[in-house]
Amino acid sequence: MENLIKKSDFVLAPYMKSDDLRATYQIFNTVVPAICLWFLAVKAAAISIWLLPPIILLMTLFSVRCFSLMHDCGHYSLFSSKKVNRCVGFLLGIINAIPQYAWSRDHAYHHKTNGNWERYRGVADFLSTEEFAKLSEKERQTYAFIRQPIMAIPGGFFYLAIAPRMALIIGVYDLLRDVIRQRRQQPELSLADAISNHQSKHWQSRTEFWDLLANNICVIISWIFLSNLLGAAFFLSVYSLMLTCSAVIFIWVFFVQHIFEGSYAHKTESWDYLQGAIEGSSYLELPLLLKWFTADIGYHNIHHLSERIPNYHLEACHRQNLHLLSNVKTLRVGDMLDCAKFVLWDADTNSLISIESFLNSVRNPVVEIAPAPLAMNLK
Repeated sequence: MENLIKKSDFVLAPYMKSDDLRATYQIFNTVVPAICLWFLAVKAAAISIWLLPPIILLMTLFSVRCFSLMHDCGHYSLFSSKKVNRCVGFLLGIINAIPQYAWSRDHAYHHKTNGNWERYRGVADFLSTEEFAKLSEKERQTYAFIRQPIMAIPGGFFYLAIAPRMALIIGVYDLLRDVIRQRRQQPELSLADAISNHQSKHWQSRTEFWDLLANNICVIISWIFLSNLLGAAFFLSVYSLMLTCSAVIFIWVFFVQHIFEGSYAHKTESWDYLQGAIEGSSYLELPLLLKWFTADIGYHNIHHLSERIPNYHLEACHRQNLHLLSNVKTLRVGDMLDCAKFVLWDADTNSLISIESFLNSVRNPVVEIAPAPLAMNLK
């Protein structure tokens, strides 16, 4: 991307206005069918278990759309009111069993640092080539195995179903231990002060803690209620499949939106936010049906130019600014697996590379031939 292009060259402001009516319609055309599919699944299972797969597929896609709309709420773009975005985002978070407030805070950091690979190491905490070179052979094999595409399946289930529950349990345990330690060292310290002094690794503020606690309470109560209503075996098996598959989809969509050949992966020095948005974010060209279920998040370069643009304006904004997006990487579904090999960051070249290419460069280093002395050149 030429440095002559500035953010002010893009037409963004007209598309940043939220439409409450349209947003409300999106919530209803997503949540209502998602609920109805559960009743359809119960009826279908009573007839034949072989009727369930297409229904579970639809449930998965609606779960993905719920997550995409929750993502918009986290940017306070879906509705015009910040409070409404928080409330709706929290409810959508319950559907996918993820605390929306903490997720949105982490995601906001990603937006602030996109393309700066010294500060943000991607969806799978990638290593630099320098760090990878220091690993033992076994550690390298483990690193490569964990970042295989198939690992999105157990990873996705853990990310949604287990990690938020574990964060609360371990976080509260750490809090209690720290409070007891403080009170032993300073008996005069009040309980409230001891709690205020605690620095948790699992939440960054009181608001985040209460959101994590409320999400876990609501999620677990809903699990118990639906298990009693639909039957524990039926509910947990269908829900686990739906949750896992939807997590795999949005993990992979997010992955290829930033991990691809030629992606802008710069050091902090000379890092440029605009280049990170345009050259460090792809345009994922999806079939019409998948565009709807992902709420147009494929227009990811536009989303990174301004996260305040709601999903229902992304396509129009993309078309308006198409003449400035010649350097945007266009990917399709068939390209997604090819992106999986770029799991190392090469700080020397400011690029993402594969383990194979790194190992080849180590085995066959490029030998630079020194220029001949001036006296020889003159002969």
